[in-house]
Amino acid sequence: MPESRSGRALTAQPAKATEPTAGTRRQRLAHRLADMVPGAATIRVSQRGPGQTWPSPCSRAYDEHGRLITLNRAQGMTVARWIIRSHPDVSWDAAHDLDMATGILKPAAQAYATVDGGR
Repeated sequence: MPESRSGRALTAQPAKATEPTAGTRRQRLAHRLADMVPGAATIRVSQRGPGQTWPSPCSRAYDEHGRLITLNRAQGMTVARWIIRSHPDVSWDAAHDLDMATGILKPAAQAYATVDGGR
């Protein structure tokens, strides 16, 4: 092991747990998806489309008022695949929402949670 000037052996430093480019990658993905789906504020992605029992990547886009933006089949599949492949650590058993402004992906169930805990 190489020694330093003080005569002690150098110790290995632990690797950083977070990747420094993770935030920029999220933002780049959101910018590219914004070009593909103009006007989208949120994109909901799941492994099963509505009314399907077999797995198939599905995405739905919503504007800032929560109105559905129509996607053709190719757009929906491509957007879903890009998001799923860019987040391999996520469990896709449930739907997730991608915030287009920040690039943050969170479970769609959090979107239904109320602030005051009431119905």
